[in-house]
Amino acid sequence: MKSVVVTGASTGIGWGCAKVLIGRGYRVFGSVRKQADAERLAKEFGPNFVPLLFDVTDEAAVKAGAAQVAGMLGGETLAGLVNNAGIAVAGPLLYLDLAEFRQQFAVNVTGQLIVTQAFAPLLGADPERTGPKGRIVMISSVGGTNATPFTGPYSASKFAVEGFSEALRRELMIFGIDVIVVAPGAVATPIWDKADQLDTARYANTVYAAALDTLKAYMLTLGRKGLKPEVIGEAVMKALALARPKTRYVVTPDRIEHFMVNHLPKRTVDALIAGRLGLKKP
Repeated sequence: MKSVVVTGASTGIGWGCAKVLIGRGYRVFGSVRKQADAERLAKEFGPNFVPLLFDVTDEAAVKAGAAQVAGMLGGETLAGLVNNAGIAVAGPLLYLDLAEFRQQFAVNVTGQLIVTQAFAPLLGADPERTGPKGRIVMISSVGGTNATPFTGPYSASKFAVEGFSEALRRELMIFGIDVIVVAPGAVATPIWDKADQLDTARYANTVYAAALDTLKAYMLTLGRKGLKPEVIGEAVMKALALARPKTRYVVTPDRIEHFMVNHLPKRTVDALIAGRLGLKKP
């Protein structure tokens, strides 16, 4: 049985990946931060789901998780690592709490490196392991190539993930380990619901107050109309299983808008976004 590690498996995209992979006969090692989530998912997914308790920013805990997986694999390779765990920090960059910005990168970027370093030997970087080389799937975002106002911290981290992934793919060629990016658009996950918790009141005395309220309402609408997490799981399955996968897969419910923001002149996109959010100078 092939085995895959999925980080951030408790909800959303990670949960969708676990569901799809287990349904296709894989064993999934899913990282969660809470024992209650570990027990819930083990009950929901059955014996082919093995919970790993760690936060991706905790090096010691991640290494312990890798040792647990290594023990269950014996001397065989891990088929895949899905670097999914992440958070979304929002707010105008001029007024953002720097501690929040640092945490955004600690989880979404540094955490991915911590996990990758811990599990790469199991994917085949360790020549003593037998079996086909594994693959790494990096969960980025359409926000990793186009940044919306007030989601700057999140987009900056995903832009970083894109560069991280490209360098990693080329570095790991020597081991025969492939790296594929999956970039979702709006997905119906709790990360969007958290937009409702964004405290716009702390920016009430700034020029961004009205625009923030507009974006907050738009983000909530996007999340409720977003793709099911299992759709992203299917894209991850493709990245892991195809003989010749692409280096990047975009999965978004609005491909026309995605095409426009990535192919129209940047100044045109700037004007469209500014008009929508009321950010044009009077």
